[in-house]
Parts: sequence; C-alpha cells; structure tokens
Amino acid sequence: QVQLVESGGGLVQAGGSLRLSCAASGRTFTSYTMGWFRQAPGKEREFVAAISGNSGTSTLYTDSVKGRFTISRDNAKNTVDLQMNSLKPEDTAVYYCAARWGALVTVPRMYDYWGQGTQVSVSS
Repeated sequence: QVQLVESGGGLVQAGGSLRLSCAASGRTFTSYTMGWFRQAPGKEREFVAAISGNSGTSTLYTDSVKGRFTISRDNAKNTVDLQMNSLKPEDTAVYYCAARWGALVTVPRMYDYWGQGTQVSVSS
C-alpha cells in the first residue's frame, strides 16, 4: 500500500515557476514508477511526466511540457517533485501524483495509487 500527498500548488503569473512535491509512504517507494497527471475543468485527466523506479534514470514527458517541466525523485526522502518553469495559462489544472509497480506508462488507469491533488492556477 502506498499513500501519496501532494503539495506546492498555487496561483502564479504566466512565465512564473512552481515546484510540486509528492510525499509517499511505504517501504517499497523506491521500486515504484511515479507519475504526475493533471485535470482541467471539463477535461479528462492527462499524463504530464513520469520517472522510473529505483535510480530514476528514465523519465517521460508529454510534448506540451518538454523543456519546461522536470520530474525528479529523492528515494531517501520518499518524495517525487515536479519543477514547473515558464508556466502558461493552459497549464492550469489540478495536478495529481500517482504510483505504479511496473514500467513507465502514460495511461492513468494503469497507475495503482493516487494522491488527492493540488491546484495550479496560471494567470495571463
């Protein structure tokens, strides 16, 4: 069982930065693939970024955030972060942290554990 708690959301102007953090419980955190997803009002939940388990040497990003967002993990602290730079109004959404046992994937239903979400709002 893994419990996830996100933090770091807020309101920022376009071009600004935010850093989201996801704190995980569970002794096997290091083995889980971790992902960040987002959901805007009236839209489906979409993949943002993911990082592989253990050393986290593999990462995956959706095209719209490449070069702006960076996912990282600290296995000693059981955390996974999402550094978001050059934010745009279209990045506005509730951001969710998720975990799965297995390879990097982008499909939400293939993740087993979810946090409660944190709101990110970007004003123009």
